[in-house]
Amino acid sequence: EVQLVESGGGLVQAGGSLRLSCAGSGFTFDEYAIGWFRQAPGKEREGVAYIRGGDGETDYSDSVKGRFTISSDNHKNTVYLQMNSLKAEDTAVYTCAADPAGWGLLTPPDYVYWGQGTQVTVSS
Repeated sequence: EVQLVESGGGLVQAGGSLRLSCAGSGFTFDEYAIGWFRQAPGKEREGVAYIRGGDGETDYSDSVKGRFTISSDNHKNTVYLQMNSLKAEDTAVYTCAADPAGWGLLTPPDYVYWGQGTQVTVSS
């Protein structure tokens, strides 16, 4: 059974940093793509970043590019999202997801398995 568990969310002041973790089990980590998504109240789910297990390729949404960094530790079956220079508009529930096809991208329908999410709140 594929499982994804997020951790690391919390409350932080604007300009601060957080590191989210996504621990996976039940699949071969380096064959999948892992993406981070977020959803704020009243808004659609937004793709934030992804990393491909095969070649390590990454990409980011324009809204976080230069501030967020996605990385993976395949030995630990964990993907991280380092979030720096946080803004109030980054407040959302952050969820990681896995794409068994390995392509990733920032579009939610490409992902099959989803975690439960972790709340990130940035105070201004």
